[in-house]
Amino acid sequence: MDQILTANVASNLYWFGRYLERIEATLIEVVYHFDRIIDIDKDSGKDFYKILGVDLEYTDAKDFLNKAIFGDHQSNLNQLMSYARENAIISRSNMDTEAFGSVIELADLLKHSSHTSFNVDCRYIDYVLSLISEIWGELTRKQKRNTSDYFIRLGKLVEKVDFHTRLEKDKEFSIVLMEEIDQIVSILAPDAQFKPHDENDSFEVILNSINSKINKIIVED
Repeated sequence: MDQILTANVASNLYWFGRYLERIEATLIEVVYHFDRIIDIDKDSGKDFYKILGVDLEYTDAKDFLNKAIFGDHQSNLNQLMSYARENAIISRSNMDTEAFGSVIELADLLKHSSHTSFNVDCRYIDYVLSLISEIWGELTRKQKRNTSDYFIRLGKLVEKVDFHTRLEKDKEFSIVLMEEIDQIVSILAPDAQFKPHDENDSFEVILNSINSKINKIIVED
């Protein structure tokens, strides 16, 4: 791990990992709520997006897919992917070449789809998810990890915890993720000391702890 990164590059690698993970997690939830809208609860999608701070209105399950993926709101996946693309461009020299190409391909796909009369279906979502899986695979196939790899991984894990806690799912899973986050923190900032967490800590305490770790690692140049 002999890379030296500027704070700007480290921050962009971190946020690239967060945005890509957010897109993936959102797509998985969208498919889940699509099925619920059809079979169980027509307002399931509204309830999910309310947690994300979005008032999503739709007429049926098919309309839900289109509004969820390309609707005019802050969780529009084309917009989120444009952020990830920008992060990747800024940190391009510290990113796997094939992974960078796949990021641009995915960004172009989402941009093109959002600017046409394209109707989203589950096959399209599965294809997008497969492209994301390819990107993660291209980023992790190396035997030796560089500093850049740890920042991307850190972003992915932090977003997992953030997304997981917003949905108030199993806290034990968040604690497991926190343990891996702490392992990465100890590699990137070996002198930093942080308190471990357990299931008695609130979701807010866990997220505040993560943010303090990030602030310790990504310091100004």
